[in-house]
Amino acid sequence: MPLQNRVTPSGDIVASDRRGTFTGNRGIIHDPATRRLLNKRWSSPAWLTCVCEFRGRRREVMSRQSWTELFFLDEATAFAAGHRPCFYCRRDDAKRFRGCWEQGNGVSDLSAKAMDAVLHAERLDRGKKRLHPPPTRLRDLPDGTMVQASGDSYLVADGATLRWSFAGYSRADVPEPAMLLTPPSTVRAFQAGYRPVLHPSAMAVLG
Repeated sequence: MPLQNRVTPSGDIVASDRRGTFTGNRGIIHDPATRRLLNKRWSSPAWLTCVCEFRGRRREVMSRQSWTELFFLDEATAFAAGHRPCFYCRRDDAKRFRGCWEQGNGVSDLSAKAMDAVLHAERLDRGKKRLHPPPTRLRDLPDGTMVQASGDSYLVADGATLRWSFAGYSRADVPEPAMLLTPPSTVRAFQAGYRPVLHPSAMAVLG
């Protein structure tokens, strides 16, 4: 049986046999003896997105009293759930994201801790996923932004909307009304130039 460690764009952690292209964590939220999640879904406000392999090292998933390995279809999914690039294994990406985040949000000399505090307030509402009104028309949202409508999640890319699934993306129109999944401060970082890595299925659909 697959472990409960796949993250949806709405931030839920579920079981799926499709691992995804990025890993990450929210601190320690599992029992290594059973490899099952605890009742909590985060133990740190630093929600990170990491590479699946770093310097030739690969971790045995959920086997130690260490951070709980979570998996995402792609970086856009991780951002929608409220994560950001890790400054250890993705240092260049993390610095580039912070630079765009500062530019888009009109701040400077921002620490990772301060950025995490803003993201934590934007991604959660009484322990559940916080949804936001879109700041503009869907087709005008920057590439990599994700929205939710009628229980489904959609990616905005290249002027099109694609329905998300664990297997990848398919082209689909978004029913109204749609609410923003990606935290607003992250959307402004996208507007300032950061482009999240998308699953190959998105590129295949967009041509």
